[in-house]
Amino acid sequence: MNTTIQKLAAVFGVVFILVAIVGFIAPGGMAMQPTDPATAAKIFGMFPVNLLHNIAHLVFGIWGLAASRSWGGSKQFFVWGGTIYLILTIGGFLSPAGFGVLPLGGSDIGLHCVLAIVMLLIGVTAKPVASAATV
Repeated sequence: MNTTIQKLAAVFGVVFILVAIVGFIAPGGMAMQPTDPATAAKIFGMFPVNLLHNIAHLVFGIWGLAASRSWGGSKQFFVWGGTIYLILTIGGFLSPAGFGVLPLGGSDIGLHCVLAIVMLLIGVTAKPVASAATV
C-alpha cells in the first residue's frame, strides 16, 4: 500500500532528478568551478550550480525514489533530507561559495531553507497508516 508520504517521496525524487538534468545541461553545469554564486552556472538563471551540486541533486532524486518503496524509508528521506537542507541553508550564510566545493549562496539559500522546512514538516508529522483489522 502506497501511503501519502511514499507518494511524496517519489514526487520529490523525480523532481530532484529533473533538476539534476537541467543543471547538467545548463551552460557551465558540468564544470566544478566556479563555486562563487555570482559567477557559477545557473538553473533558470537564478540558482547557482556546478557539477558536484548537480550530482547531489541526482543522488537526492535516486534516494527519494528508493525511499518511496516503504513508509519508513520515506519518513527517513524527509527527516534526514530536511536536516541536510537545513545544514546547507546555514552553510550558504557562512560560506556562499560552499568552502570552494559547491555554490550554496544566492537564491539557493532561500530554496534550501524552504526545502528544509517542507521536508522536515513532512517527515516529522508523518504517521503510519493503521492497517485494517482482520476478523
